Amino acid sequence: MRVIATAGHVDHGKSTLMRALTGIETDRWAEEKRRGLTIDLGFAWTTLPGGTEASFVDVPGHERFIGNMLAGLGPAPVVLFVVAADEGWQRQSSDHRDAVLALGIDRGVVALTRSDLAARNDSTGQLLERSREQVRRELAGTGLGDAPIIPVSAATGEGIPALQEALATVLDQLPPVEAEAPVRLWVDRAFSISGSGTVVTGTLGTGTLRVGDQLQLIGAAHSGPVSVRGLQSQGASHQHLEPVSRAAVNLRGITTEQVGRGDALITPGAFPLSDRIDVRRTSGEDLTALPHEIQVHIGSASVPVHVRPFDADHARLTLDRELPVRLGDRIVLRGTGEHLVLGGVQVMDVDPPELTRRGDGTRRTAQLEELPDAGGDVTVEVRRRRAVPETRLRRAGIDVPEPLPDGIERHGDLLVDAQALATWTTQLTDLVTAAQRRDQLSAGVPLGAAAQQLDLPDAALLGVVVRRAELQETDGRLRSRGAAAGLGAAEAGVAELEKRLRAEPFAAPESDDLAALRLGPRELAAAERLGRLLRLEDGVVLLPTAPALAMREIAQLPQPFTLSQARQALGTTRRVAIPLLTHLDGRGWTRRVDGSLREVVR
Repeated sequence: MRVIATAGHVDHGKSTLMRALTGIETDRWAEEKRRGLTIDLGFAWTTLPGGTEASFVDVPGHERFIGNMLAGLGPAPVVLFVVAADEGWQRQSSDHRDAVLALGIDRGVVALTRSDLAARNDSTGQLLERSREQVRRELAGTGLGDAPIIPVSAATGEGIPALQEALATVLDQLPPVEAEAPVRLWVDRAFSISGSGTVVTGTLGTGTLRVGDQLQLIGAAHSGPVSVRGLQSQGASHQHLEPVSRAAVNLRGITTEQVGRGDALITPGAFPLSDRIDVRRTSGEDLTALPHEIQVHIGSASVPVHVRPFDADHARLTLDRELPVRLGDRIVLRGTGEHLVLGGVQVMDVDPPELTRRGDGTRRTAQLEELPDAGGDVTVEVRRRRAVPETRLRRAGIDVPEPLPDGIERHGDLLVDAQALATWTTQLTDLVTAAQRRDQLSAGVPLGAAAQQLDLPDAALLGVVVRRAELQETDGRLRSRGAAAGLGAAEAGVAELEKRLRAEPFAAPESDDLAALRLGPRELAAAERLGRLLRLEDGVVLLPTAPALAMREIAQLPQPFTLSQARQALGTTRRVAIPLLTHLDGRGWTRRVDGSLREVVR
């Protein structure tokens, strides 16, 4: 299945041509039929020569309905451009041509309608030929510059078979679309059917829709999860639909009041949602000449934006609401007055950096100028961000090649700039070394402080940098691996205390003794980390061997035993015995029998 949108000046016979091609009346509203003027989008379908199934989106040509026209034209890959042979190129023809150019549509056919009237008014055929030359001249330099031009008459049927053949040829030449890509369907209609509920229609540009799919609605009035209850296309029900096709989607979990034209159905988490994008001009006016407030069209959405131009070709657009956009998406810039289509731009960045410092705009312009036309060069993106999850890049539409380009490393899902990683490694090594040099008693640099000092773009990077720097992590602190750990000025006091405790293992020093040895809390903590001392509750300090020595004595007591018995066996005081026994309980070597008795755990 393929989708074709019409384009062309009002009253040049687009809807009449649709009837001749498909047998379907695309003007749905009573007002359209009464006035003979297409106001909103119409839909039709047919089978072309060779069996190609084609769906048509018929768009209004009048300037008052340019928004409706763009909603139908935007998601379509092929255009049927209509110019009346007896009138030739007109003002709205230029608007529609500019829209086609802005959208980057480069496949299509031109129908010179009312060829019978042109022949009646000019039997020499010069009028038809002038119209043909005029069309070729006006489309020169666009994607339709070499499009076939087919004279047709919907009234007599002349040229209709040739037009069908030309359309079939163009559709057969379309490049394949990935059926397994994420779904993105821009909604162009929403209505309710009795017994079925909410139905939305749109052109399925990417991905495959299946009955039962869980999707995400991104809308102006409501965003949230929805599920696919049923699918139709060309008047028939389907279990799945592939791109590019017209789709009517029956949804669960949403009311018609919560969804409308310009909303999008997407695969959850597959597209970035952005209200700030950097763009490059592809057609139209110098971006510095644009008004600061304009309207843009993306897919079927029409959104007010604020324009911040960087130069003639690059600008930042701040959208009125978040939309699911990807790199390379085409956007139409819409104005008012004589020129309704101001030009077109291509999305170059869906997550651009903040511009807060003097000169940021100039630097950003230089960065954008380096990007290829498709946008999203993986090397540029990784170097700019220093590190970024691969899934985030792919979601934005950036291709990640294998093997990775030089200078980029993969660490799990993170793609990291090798130069930035080397810088962080040096910075962290210097930070830890300096901390150890300043204070030998330090337990090391806390992980949180290290991350803050390095200003890493992703918390997961800290582990990568620690491993690259070959640092040792203990209890959430970093030290140099194999670094000589010492006690500095506290060494003498600790050594003296060790000597005393080896002589009397349970004669814990009093606070005055520790003060005389110049051993405060920091010195004692450092000695404990080095395995030189053991600190118990209530300020009791012993050797690390004290618990095992105590167990030898306690195990010889009648079981169970009292605190007093243990104190006497150890030759110590209650001040030492109580925290020591509590420590043994905690290690599971002893246990309480009741309020006053303990026993050794066998």
